[in-house]
Amino acid sequence: NNNNNSSSSSSSNRKSTVSKKSEKRNVDAHPYSRGSVIEVLQTFRGLGRRRPAFKTSEEEQEHETNNNNNININNDEEEEDDKPVPWLCDVIDRAQVSSTNHNHATSDDPAKRWKYYVHYRNFNRRMDEWVGWDRIVSPPSIGKAKTQALSLQKKREEETRKKEEERILAEKLEAEHNGEHGDGGVRVTRRQKRKRGESSTTTDANAPGMHGTAVAAAIDAVVTVAAEELDEHEGLDEASLREHEEVTKVKNVGEVELGQFRMETWYFSPLPKEMMRDGGGFIPVLYVCEFSLNMFVRKCELMRFQAKHRRRHPPGNEIYRNGRISMFEVDGFQQRIYCQNLCYLAKFFLDHKTLYFDVDPFLFYVMCEVDNRGFHPVGYYSKEKYSDVGYNLACILTFPSHQRKGYGRFLISFSYELSKKEEKVGSPEKPMSDLGQQAYKPYWNATIVDFLINHTDRDLSNSNNNSGGGCSMSIMDISKKTSIMAEDIIFTLNQLGILKVINGVYFIIADENTMGQLVKKHPVKDPRVDPSKLH
Repeated sequence: NNNNNSSSSSSSNRKSTVSKKSEKRNVDAHPYSRGSVIEVLQTFRGLGRRRPAFKTSEEEQEHETNNNNNININNDEEEEDDKPVPWLCDVIDRAQVSSTNHNHATSDDPAKRWKYYVHYRNFNRRMDEWVGWDRIVSPPSIGKAKTQALSLQKKREEETRKKEEERILAEKLEAEHNGEHGDGGVRVTRRQKRKRGESSTTTDANAPGMHGTAVAAAIDAVVTVAAEELDEHEGLDEASLREHEEVTKVKNVGEVELGQFRMETWYFSPLPKEMMRDGGGFIPVLYVCEFSLNMFVRKCELMRFQAKHRRRHPPGNEIYRNGRISMFEVDGFQQRIYCQNLCYLAKFFLDHKTLYFDVDPFLFYVMCEVDNRGFHPVGYYSKEKYSDVGYNLACILTFPSHQRKGYGRFLISFSYELSKKEEKVGSPEKPMSDLGQQAYKPYWNATIVDFLINHTDRDLSNSNNNSGGGCSMSIMDISKKTSIMAEDIIFTLNQLGILKVINGVYFIIADENTMGQLVKKHPVKDPRVDPSKLH
């Protein structure tokens, strides 16, 4: 009996060991666990990128020959961008395929019964999406191995980079040490050192109007100010950022239909729970009335609503009209439902947006395209009615269906034109999103370069006289004329590379050639705001 008991216990232990091993071995079995890494097919165009062109010298020569013979190769490049390639993805969530799809739901293959919500590594969360079995290339075991290999490669590259930096630093220190002994190893005398020190003496940082000869004397001490980068997560600690990403990690709406356009959503939006009740937590298409912004789950509901309501424009006051472009000012207190729906809609395309219900302290400026059917919204921006820190814009969005038309820059320009009417300087609310930075940086660059080109001393009544014949102006002069806040002007000058420090004093240094290049690189583009049409 004892032998039987011992044999039975040992067999049970073996079974448990085998079961544990099988659990470990079945990491590739469906459904894949959340947090695992897989490879998914996606095109470069689908991720908003162009395929990098890696050409040999022979290919480059052939490319030049084709161009000289006027052979059109754009179609081939577009085809390359549309070819699917495998990308490493993190599995965020999983769900069973809907029973309405009988081919997948009743399949004997478990892979066809599951879909996965994935995040493409090194890409913004707006690219996250649901994928099925037909796009999965590699299971988690291969994905994990490739991830480890990439991490090891990155670690080696980092070590190589550090060694290279140490080598360059050592060479620099050795060169400086040899320089103290003069050329050919001759030691520099104390008198020579004293003369060198006198020639590089720092000028008084508070000396007023350092121009002309003073600049020429200190030209050897010019130092370029390092350009700062804006951080869209500024003000969010790691815990808050993790909480935000956890709550909003999975999109709850697939597409939004606004007027004649249907747009894929980028992010989660906290829609009212009663809207999500029929969709089971996910709405494939959300139908929005473009005039009232009322939202519906079914197209027939939208059509019935529009048959009863004939208004063809946003609420509020039209304060700008120029050609086909119109701007409406909507008070969040007076039109609460419209503004809340606008915020819900904007959240589908903005990651860090927290304004949903408390819209009373805000004004909303809705940009529309005008035709014989009515006023069709293409974007908007909002701002606080009373801002203690001088913000003239809180949130800005151009709908994806109307992007790449210059409307984002128009909205930014419009916000500064309103600031000019109020005789104030303004700045966007910080931190800015990545898309907000992409809109603001070109506007600041073009506006400030245009100002520097077209304004001279006689245009600035408070400027100092410049005996050298150049233009003398201060940061505050630029701020007063453009209504751009001083810190944003300094940031832009850093980005342009024309803000220098000469012996502790800040200067804008750019010759005619440099300014000409900047004008070509940062032109003022259409559509432009006509201040005379603003009322």
